Amino acid sequence: MELQITGLNMEVSSEVRRYVERKIGKLTRHFPNIIESIVEISQEKTRSPQQKFMVRASVTGKGVSLHSQERAEDLFQAIDKIISVLDRQLERQKGKLYEKGKGNSLARGEFKIETAQEFQPEVVKVKRFAMKPMSVIEAAEQIQILEHNFFFFLNTDTEEFNVLYQRRDGNYGLIEPELG
Repeated sequence: MELQITGLNMEVSSEVRRYVERKIGKLTRHFPNIIESIVEISQEKTRSPQQKFMVRASVTGKGVSLHSQERAEDLFQAIDKIISVLDRQLERQKGKLYEKGKGNSLARGEFKIETAQEFQPEVVKVKRFAMKPMSVIEAAEQIQILEHNFFFFLNTDTEEFNVLYQRRDGNYGLIEPELG
């Protein structure tokens, strides 16, 4: 997990940095697929001393993107608040993904997430060849000569396109089209 901690209007001490790393690290117990976490800490001059420190956090993982913002009088209280909120959000999100996965274990990362992009096969090669009409026996001879597993041909008996293929047992199978 990649973790970025930045301070706005203040310097982030190593003690605060270690505290944030430890707390954010605990989120992975609920959701191990967290990829990136960004934490922004700022100190503001406000009239209310209860809102002196503000912490913003964004957590991104496989199928999850959560954001939260909390304020407190003490920096460590603000960090604890934001971790508590993110923890609840991750639990809720985990439940939603569990429902989608119909029982796959999200705690172990064994789930599929539907993506916006579906697989679209790509034609990478096109072959063109002249077809002369032939019988099934001639097509079988062509399979032997070319050492292929199948042969596409125009059957002289039915005047339809057929596929002759060699089965694992050494015999042949014939595929004939049937409009339905």
